[in-house]
Amino acid sequence: MATLEALGWNSFFAEQARRFPGLAPARVTVEHKHFYRVVVECGEMRAEVAGRLRHQATGRDGFPAVGDWVLVQPRPLEKRATIHRILDRRSKLSRKAAGLETQEQILVANINTVFLLQSLNRDFNPRRLERYLTMAWDSGANPVVLLTKLDLCRDVRPFLDQVEVVAAGVPVHALSAITGDGLESIDPYLGIGQSVVMLGSSGVGKSTLVNHLAGAHLLEVGEIRYDDDRGRHTTAQRQLILLPRGGIVIDTPGMRELQPWAAGLDGTFADVEDLARECRFRDCKHEAEPGCRVRTALQEGILDAARFHSYRKLGAELKYLERRRDAVAMAQEKEKWKKIHKAYNRMMRERGR
Repeated sequence: MATLEALGWNSFFAEQARRFPGLAPARVTVEHKHFYRVVVECGEMRAEVAGRLRHQATGRDGFPAVGDWVLVQPRPLEKRATIHRILDRRSKLSRKAAGLETQEQILVANINTVFLLQSLNRDFNPRRLERYLTMAWDSGANPVVLLTKLDLCRDVRPFLDQVEVVAAGVPVHALSAITGDGLESIDPYLGIGQSVVMLGSSGVGKSTLVNHLAGAHLLEVGEIRYDDDRGRHTTAQRQLILLPRGGIVIDTPGMRELQPWAAGLDGTFADVEDLARECRFRDCKHEAEPGCRVRTALQEGILDAARFHSYRKLGAELKYLERRRDAVAMAQEKEKWKKIHKAYNRMMRERGR
């Protein structure tokens, strides 16, 4: 049976838990639509959210996510538990929820490292990597780029050069989960109690890598399609897995919509931001203003046009999302006080009877 420490428990969570005696710590391993799987010291259990916690939640971020540490009331004979509290998160990987609603969707919580996977074939996409990096920098965890399917690549150098432009200063490792080449390079990220999340498009090789690290066929994998070099989607849900070596890995499904929730661009586009600070005007739009260092860099070939376009597009999306978040926050605050006033009025009526 895994200890809490092996699952990532430490003083940060223990200090919070001391305020709630009588409840047991547990870590969320799988999130289903109406229930969760959690691991406590006595084993794995099915868990539901307590009514009070459900009532207090004002959005998706008020519910547990995979990787969360929660406090539960276990019922060992039934192998069930009730989740009463979510402990403060040390880190969280979020995106805007898919669809039209403006809500934060926490993909995973309490992670140390984000593995950003890109295939060493025609599915390699620097623009997609920029979006993954933006999410990773905002999570509070450390990003690491993994170039997978090394066994299918004759020359890795061109790919490394492109990653160096997009992810300057971020560790990069090329590997193959089929042959095992390069896998030793990721060992330092998988120490006892260390949590890593796999982030990448469908078919990039996340499940194959998890199976190799686990030493067992835990997740289904699919062969690549030879017409376009893309892998087949196999992961259907986020799942936390404790590795035999002691590390923790979380596999995630490939995402059709990848829009960061709340992030700055300094981490991912530091080169563009540095150039923008050299512009003559602080509010330069980098269009036709005189003394624009960014436009000069584009003309001189110092800055890649596709990268600049990605920078502007992602920046516009984040600004629009920020305005939408502010409107939603105001509506939620109004709804919260409406509930408080209703409860107060009900209490006063009951006292007056």
